[in-house]
Amino acid sequence: MHHWLESILGYNPELPMIFTRSAFWWFFAAALAGYTLVYERQSWRNAYLFLVSLFFYYKTAGLFFLLLLFSTAADYGLGHLIYRSQGRWRAAYLWTSVALNLGILAYFKYAYFFTESYNALFHTTLKPLNFLAYWANGIAGTHFDVDTIVLPIGISFYTFQKMSYIIDVYRKELEPVSNFLDFGFFVTFFPQLVAGPIVRASHFIPQMYKPYQLSEAEFGTALFLVLKGLLKKMLISDYISVNFVDRVFAHPSAYTGFEALMACYGYSLQVYCDFSGYTDIAIGLSLVMGFRLPPNFNEPHKAENVAEFWRRWHISLSNWLRDYLYIPLGGNRFGEWRTSFNIMATMLLGGLWHGASWNFVIWGGLNGLALLFYRYWRRISPFKDDQRWWVVLASVFITFSFITFTRIFFRASSFELALEMIEKLSGGIELMLIAKIVSSYLGVFAIMLLGFFWQWMPSTWKEYGKATFIALPMYAKAALAALVVFVVYQAISADMQPFIYFQF
Repeated sequence: MHHWLESILGYNPELPMIFTRSAFWWFFAAALAGYTLVYERQSWRNAYLFLVSLFFYYKTAGLFFLLLLFSTAADYGLGHLIYRSQGRWRAAYLWTSVALNLGILAYFKYAYFFTESYNALFHTTLKPLNFLAYWANGIAGTHFDVDTIVLPIGISFYTFQKMSYIIDVYRKELEPVSNFLDFGFFVTFFPQLVAGPIVRASHFIPQMYKPYQLSEAEFGTALFLVLKGLLKKMLISDYISVNFVDRVFAHPSAYTGFEALMACYGYSLQVYCDFSGYTDIAIGLSLVMGFRLPPNFNEPHKAENVAEFWRRWHISLSNWLRDYLYIPLGGNRFGEWRTSFNIMATMLLGGLWHGASWNFVIWGGLNGLALLFYRYWRRISPFKDDQRWWVVLASVFITFSFITFTRIFFRASSFELALEMIEKLSGGIELMLIAKIVSSYLGVFAIMLLGFFWQWMPSTWKEYGKATFIALPMYAKAALAALVVFVVYQAISADMQPFIYFQF
C-alpha cells in the first residue's frame, strides 16, 4: 500500500509524466473524473485545474513546481502593480517582471553556456553554482549537488507565456486577472504547460470565464487530434529516431554519405512529428475540457520559402518573437539596414531560446540570413507568384532541403559533430550502395516514406479523413482508438523517448 501511494504521489525523475506513458492517461482519467464534478462552477473549475496542473508539473519536474509557483505569484502581483501605477513606476514594475523572468531563465538555462564562453574568452576556470541547492543544504541540512544546475522542464514556454501577459497589461491591451487561482490556472494549464503552444492571455483568459461547452463534433475533433498525435510521435518519430537517426548523428563518420543524407531528412520528419504530435495531443486534451488552444503548425514542410516556413512552424513562438521582439526593435519601419538588423537579432535570439549552445545560435543565424536573402530575392525573382506545378515543387524542395541542412546544427550534440556530418554529406552519397542500405533499413525507410506522404498529401485529403472520423458513430470511434493505441504501443521503443521540445 505504501509503495502504491508513493508511486502515485511521489516524483520519479526516471519516469516523468509525459503523454506517451500510461501513467499520464491514468492521471488524465482521474483528473477528468474530478472535472465532471466542478466544470459547471467557473471558480471551482479554474481552481481545480490549477491544482491539478501543479500536481502534473510536480510529477514531471519535481520540486521545480515551487519555482513555477513563485514566479507565477510574482507576476500576478506585478501585473496588478503595473495596471494601477502611472509613469515611471509602471515601467519599473514591467522591467522588474522582465528581469525576474529572464533572470530565472538565464540562470537555469544559460549558466553553463555563459560560463563556458567566458572561460574560453578570458582563459578562466569559473564554474556555475546551484544556489538553490547551496541554500537548501545550509538551511535544511540537505545534501543536494551544488555543482549541477538542472533545467526545469518547460521553463522557456511558461516564461514567455507570463511575459506576454505582463507586456500586454503594460500596453493596456489587457486587464490583469483579479483572482490568483485563475491566473495560476492560465499559466500552468497542464496540456500545454511544458511544450506549448505558447498561449496568449488575450486568447485564453476570456475562455476561463465562459460556461463549459463541447459539441459532439468537437469531441470527435479532440479524439482525432489525440490519436493523430500519438501516431506521429510513437509510430513515426520515435521509431526512426531510435532505429536510425540517433545512431547516425552520434557517429557520422561510421556511416555513408547516403545514410547521413537520409538521417538529416529523417530528423526533419522526426522533429516535426514529435513536436506537432505533442501539439495535437495538447490541443485535443484541452478541447475535451472545453478550452480551445491556437494551432501551432500549418503544414510547414509545404512552405515555398523560408519566410512562409516560419509562418507555418511553431506559430505561437514565431508570433511571440514578432510581437514582443521584432516589432519593438523597430520592425521594418526604419529603413533596410535597421530591418535587416532586426531580422537577424530576432532569429539569433530565437535560436538561443531553443538551447544554450552556439549550435543553436548558428542555426538561428542561418535562418536569419535565409530570410534576408529571400527578402531581396523576391524583388527580382522571375518566379514570383508563379504557381506552375514544377515551380512550386522546386520551391518546396529547396526550402525543405535548406531547413533540413540548418537542422544539422539543431540536432548535433556538438559543433564538431555538426561539421563531421556536413563533411560526410560533402563526400558524396555512394550510389552503388543505396540499394543495400535501403534493404538494411527497410522498416525505417518505409516509416519515413509513410511520414513524408502524410505531411505532403493534399490538405483536402486530410480534411476529408478528419471529417469522416468525426462523422463515425461513437462505437466506431472507440474501435479505431483501440486500434491506434494497439499499433503505437507495438511500435514503442524499449527506452521511452521524451518529447524533443521538453529540453527547451
